[in-house]
Amino acid sequence: MPDPEMTDTPRLTRSSAPRPGTGIVHLGLGAFYRAFAAPMVAQAMAASGGDWGITGVSLKSATTRDALEPQGWAYTSVTLGPEGAEARVIEVLNDVLVAPEDPARVLAAMADPGVRIVTLTVTEKGYCHNPATGRLNPDHPDIAHDLAHPLPGSAPGYLGRARALRHAAGTPPFAVLTCDNLPENGRLVRGIVLDLAARIDPALAAWIEAEGRFPATMVDRITPATTADDIAMVARLTGRHDAAPVLHEPFRQWAVEDDFVGGARPDLGAAGAELVADVTAHEHMKLRMLNGTHSSLAYLGYLAGHETIAEVMADPPFAAFAARLWSEIMPAVEAPPGVRLADYAAALAARYANPAIRHRTWQIAMDGSQKLPQRILGTLEANLAADRPSPGLCLALAGWMRYVGGVDEGGQPIEVKDPLAERLRALADATPDPAARVAALLAVEEVFPRTLAGQLKAPVTAAAETLWHRGARAALEVWSAT
Repeated sequence: MPDPEMTDTPRLTRSSAPRPGTGIVHLGLGAFYRAFAAPMVAQAMAASGGDWGITGVSLKSATTRDALEPQGWAYTSVTLGPEGAEARVIEVLNDVLVAPEDPARVLAAMADPGVRIVTLTVTEKGYCHNPATGRLNPDHPDIAHDLAHPLPGSAPGYLGRARALRHAAGTPPFAVLTCDNLPENGRLVRGIVLDLAARIDPALAAWIEAEGRFPATMVDRITPATTADDIAMVARLTGRHDAAPVLHEPFRQWAVEDDFVGGARPDLGAAGAELVADVTAHEHMKLRMLNGTHSSLAYLGYLAGHETIAEVMADPPFAAFAARLWSEIMPAVEAPPGVRLADYAAALAARYANPAIRHRTWQIAMDGSQKLPQRILGTLEANLAADRPSPGLCLALAGWMRYVGGVDEGGQPIEVKDPLAERLRALADATPDPAARVAALLAVEEVFPRTLAGQLKAPVTAAAETLWHRGARAALEVWSAT
C-alpha cells in the first residue's frame, strides 16, 4: 500500500464541518457499507438533519481503523461508470472501534441511549447460524463463548449483550438493520437474537420480542475489494492520498421496511431509499436474480480462467449462460410492484459487463456453503415443486462442487475461503469421481436439506459429468446447444 510519507501527495483529511452526534453503530465495517449505506445516511442528514453519525466496529481486524484514523475517519467514495470515475468525500463516521481490542467499549457504544440503530454487514457466516434451517447454531464456537462470557466476540453476541445492558438500564432497545444478503433478513436476525437472548435470560428475550424492531432490507451495489492499484488511482484522481477509499458502480438500491423503534431513523427516503411495508419481493428478486447469477458466473468463470465478472460477460458462452439462467430463475420470482423482471435482468447484464468494475470471481466465490441456500437452492426448490427443469442452476452447483475441491482445471491450487473449507476439501479429495463427489457434497446437511439433496442428485450429477470431462467453457457450449 502506498505510503503518503514517501510521496509528495498530501493525505486526505476531514473538513472542519461540525460532526453530527452518533445515532448508529455499525458492526462489520467493510467496503460495501462504506460505499452504500454510509453515504446514504450522510445524504439523509444533509437533506433533513438529525444526529445519525456512525461509529463503525471492526469485528476482526484493526486494518480499517488504522487506515481511517489519520484521516479523521473521512474517506473517498468513487463511482466507476463506463464513462469515467467520480469521487466524493464521505464524512459520516465519528469513530471506528476494533472489537477484539476492547469489547467492553463496543458494548458501551451500543448501550449509549443516543444510539437508536445498529446496522450490520457481517456476511452470511457472521450470523453463526445454520444456513439450511436459518436457526442459531448453539454449537458454533463463537456462540458457545458468548453464552459463557459477558464480553462477546460474535455479531449475535454483541446484539444480545448490548441489549441486556440497555434492558438493565431501562433504555429502549435499538433497531437492528441488517444489510446482508439473507432471505427475509430482518426476521432471520430477529430469530437468531431471540434464541441467543433466551439462553442468556428469558426476561431479556421477552423484552426484545415485545419492544425490539428488526426491519428487513434489500441492498444492492456492486463494490469490488479495494486494491493498492485502486488507492494509487484515487490519489491521481483527487490529488489526495486516501488509505481506505471505496470503489463502486453507479447503481444503488435500498429497500427498507419502515419499522423502527419509536419511528426513529434517518430520512432515508430523501437519500433515495424505498421505504416499504414488506421487503420480501425485493429481497427474493435480488437474491435469486442478481446474487444467484453472480455466484453461478463466479464459480464457472473462475474455473474457466476469468478473473472478473466483466471478463466473464465478455465471453459469449458465459453471456448466453447468464441469459438462460435468468429464464430459469424468473418463474420462481414474484416481481415487486412496478418492476418488470425482464427489464431487471437486462439491467443486471449491463451492470455485470461494466468494464470499469473489477469484481473478482474469487471474491464472489467466497463462503459458498453459506450463500448457496438463499442464492440458488431456494430457486431450485421452487422449480422442482413446479416441475420446471433447471439445468443451468444445476451446472452452477456442479461448478461450486468442482471449485471447493481446491484445484482448478489447469491443476493450479484455488484458495477456497469458506467456513466449511477443510471439510469440503476432504470430501472432494476422497471423491475425485464426479458422481461420488456430488453425492458426498449433497450429504452436507448444513447446506442441503435432505429432501432437496435427493431431488438434485441426478441432474447435478449429469452436469458434473459434463463439467469434469469437458471443462467449464466447453460445458457451457454443450449446455447452450440443448
